[in-house]
Amino acid sequence: MNESAPKRLTLVSDAWHPQVNGVVRSIENTNHELEKMGVAVTMITPDLFRSMPMPTYPEIRLALATYGQVARKIADSAPDFLHIATEGPLGFKARRYCLKNGMRFTTSYHTRFPEYVAARLPIPKDMLYGVVRRFHNSGHGCMVATESLARELEERGIHNLMRWSRGIDNTLFHPREKSAAPFGGLRRPVFLTVARVAVEKNLPALLALDLPGSIVVVGDGPARKALEEKYPDVHFAGMLQDEALAEAYAEADVFVFTSKTDTFGNTIIEALSSGVPVAAFPVTGPRDILDGDQQAGALDDDLKAACLKALECSPEAARDLALTYTWEAAARQFYDNMLVAHGP
Repeated sequence: MNESAPKRLTLVSDAWHPQVNGVVRSIENTNHELEKMGVAVTMITPDLFRSMPMPTYPEIRLALATYGQVARKIADSAPDFLHIATEGPLGFKARRYCLKNGMRFTTSYHTRFPEYVAARLPIPKDMLYGVVRRFHNSGHGCMVATESLARELEERGIHNLMRWSRGIDNTLFHPREKSAAPFGGLRRPVFLTVARVAVEKNLPALLALDLPGSIVVVGDGPARKALEEKYPDVHFAGMLQDEALAEAYAEADVFVFTSKTDTFGNTIIEALSSGVPVAAFPVTGPRDILDGDQQAGALDDDLKAACLKALECSPEAARDLALTYTWEAAARQFYDNMLVAHGP
């Protein structure tokens, strides 16, 4: 890094601990690599303020910060770069501060906010995309994980799009010897999914399938109780983290990604890194990651067909594909984006 380059980043995110999701993991891992590059990162997150549980989703805390509180946090951090990760209460206040003070900033598009809200409330998606468009177009660059997502957002009128890919901890997520009776005695093959157990993840697309062996769900969320009652033959393992999560991935024979609305799919590369082929719909995220690699996984509008095809795929090819993703490269991409956005 050039010694004269800016080294202070303030990153504003409404998604933070205790949430466990791809947004939080992406920010954490990128921050870790940025700090190794000499960038001092200041986080402005809901845990710094009074907060309330999000209606219909209490695991997510919404910051009750005033504009003045957020403004002081930003000013005190004296940033060279400012990045707004989410279109939430903190994100909108940070955007207001930047516009008011003529400060350049970048944003990122992690979640299909319009689809997420429309799944819960009777609000037209076009109206919500209008909000998203105004939010991101007021910055100097909007970072997205994949080319196909960039094309989608461009068609929605969102501009100044930049690529920011993702990485994987391939020392934690790696192939391991599989047990004869996984998850306390389940039959193989094991079709595993790791996801927030919520409506937007489209889990019934897997849970309702008639597949050989067993179906396992790792994760928790507001829809868990109802899904456990409706699908009693499915094994719900609950929330797992770190080594326990890595062991769960490695026990699977196929990883099934059910979402049609995610913008990337960190869990896909965690599974691939564990030597587990992936089955998914041919949508943004899975389509970008697998990119026609029919040895590492299978994409099909018929999810059952994708699951059965994935059983024939190569664990070695899955691992090889995952090794092309590193957090070091993702962080360098993020930093280069900020240089461009904050440049002359």
